Formats: sequence, C-alpha cells, structure tokens
Amino acid sequence: MALVFGVEKKTVPNYMKYVMGGTSGMLATCIVQPMDLLKTRMQISGTLGTREYKSSYEVLSKVLKNEGVLSLYNGLSAGLVRQATYTTARMGVYQMELDWYRKNYENDPSVVATMTMGIGAGAFGAFFGNPAEVALIRMMSDNRLMPEDRRNYKNVGDAFVRIVRDEGVVALWRGCLPTVGRAMVINMVQLGSYSLMKDQFRGYLNEGIPLHLSAALMSGLLTTLASMPLDLAKTRIQQMRVIEGKPEYSGTVDVLKKVLMNEGAFAMWKGFTPYLIRMGPHTIFSFVFLEQMNKAYKKHVLGDEQSDPAH
Repeated sequence: MALVFGVEKKTVPNYMKYVMGGTSGMLATCIVQPMDLLKTRMQISGTLGTREYKSSYEVLSKVLKNEGVLSLYNGLSAGLVRQATYTTARMGVYQMELDWYRKNYENDPSVVATMTMGIGAGAFGAFFGNPAEVALIRMMSDNRLMPEDRRNYKNVGDAFVRIVRDEGVVALWRGCLPTVGRAMVINMVQLGSYSLMKDQFRGYLNEGIPLHLSAALMSGLLTTLASMPLDLAKTRIQQMRVIEGKPEYSGTVDVLKKVLMNEGAFAMWKGFTPYLIRMGPHTIFSFVFLEQMNKAYKKHVLGDEQSDPAH
C-alpha cells in the first residue's frame, strides 16, 4: 500500500474491479446490441447456400420489415450474461495485472507490457464467456432460418439447458479456440492501443471524457480491423449444425479456407460496418463507464478527491 503524507492511501478492492468491469460491459451492450445482431447476420450470410444480404442496410431493413424492431434485441439476455462473464473476467484480471505491474515496477506499463497483459486477460475471460457466446450467436441468427429449423430459445437460461441436454456440456465451448484467439487479439490491440492513444492525446486533451472518447474511438477502429477474420470464424462455428454426425466446419482454419475459396478475401471482413459501429461505441462506452465508475468509487467510497481515474 502506498503512503501519502504518512496516511495509508486506499485503493479499489479487487472484487470491485471485477464488478465495475462487468457492469461497464453490460451497460455498453444494452446500447450496441442491434449492431451486434446486424454484424452476426452479415457474417453468416451465405451459409444457407445463397447470399442473403448485400449490405448492412439490407439486413436492417429486412429485420425491421419481417421481424419487427424488438428483434434487434434478440439474444440480449445472452449478451448480458456474456458481458457478466467475459468482460467481468477480462477487465478484472487486467486491472489486477495493471496494479501488480505498477506496484512492482513503480511505473505505468509500456505498450508491450500492456498488450501482453491484455492477451492473458482476454484468453481468461473468453474461456469463461464462451457458453454465453454460443447462446448469443444462436439466438441472434435463429429468425433467419425456416420455422422448422429454428431452435427458439426462450432466453439464455433455456439455451444453456437445451444445449447441454441435446448436444452435451462440451457444446457450450464450441468455437472456444477462435473465441479465445479473437479475445487475445482484441485485448492485445484494444487495451494496448487505448493506453497508447491516451498517452498520445494527453498532449492535446486534459484527463476526462473527451480524452477517453478519443482514445477509445481509435482503439475501436484498430481492434475491428485486427479481429474480424477470427470473429467470423467463431460466429460460423458456433451457429453451425451437425448433420448426420458431420459438422459443417472442422475448425477455424477450415472456416477461413472455405470463406476464401467460396466468397473471396474481402468476405473475411463481412459485416465490417456494423462490427465497427458496434465495436467502436462498445469500446467507448465500456472504457468511459469503467473510468467514471472508478472515479466515482474513489471519490465517494474511498474519499480520494484527487485520484486520476485511469490509475
């Protein structure tokens, strides 16, 4: 513990780092869920043998026309559970890694160190969040199927029960490898670039929401470009059906090979616009909510009026 003028400086307890990390992700998900649905529909477009959508706008118009506005929030319960598991774990672990680094090296971590910590936090979080990820993808893609082929999960709890009953508990971790791989890439780029951009923008902006927004916006763009191919592979594996004991894809590499052969290289970034629109605001809102919750906790609970919310 650090001492300031002979008085022990209070710090945010570890359990609150998890709580605030998960809460920030859940709040952001409530805002960007429609974009996640559009991105998912674009990524699985073509898996039924035809190209269902030409653009994100066409997805949106068809969903609104055929399914109604509330269908944009299909899978929200799974999205919230995903954030409660994945984001809680990754942001909590990352905050603890950050505190450990600062305690042992008495300095802020370098970009390389930040990216390394992000990889570990992402992998840890993705493993625990994979079951909710499977439920989320299936619930968002269900309405595009013929009525007789739909799974019709009532909510994320119903999805878990039926997946375990019909396919076995291992099915909850279907697509885990690309999910973990994507999370490692996302966290390496997202957390590393966010810290780097904050440092760069500090020369022009004071600590506060404008600085956090600017850094998160750039971080979201870089993260989208880097993670989309693995995100596409994850999405297709998690929603695929096993017909007569034979799965549609054997793994991540198989998905990417088939997409390259049948749909072209640019299909790797299919759904880029809604993914960016989803990733950008989600990154922004997650970090801004997290920074503000940290600031509020330190001010109102710990009584630290001078704390930098980033620290």
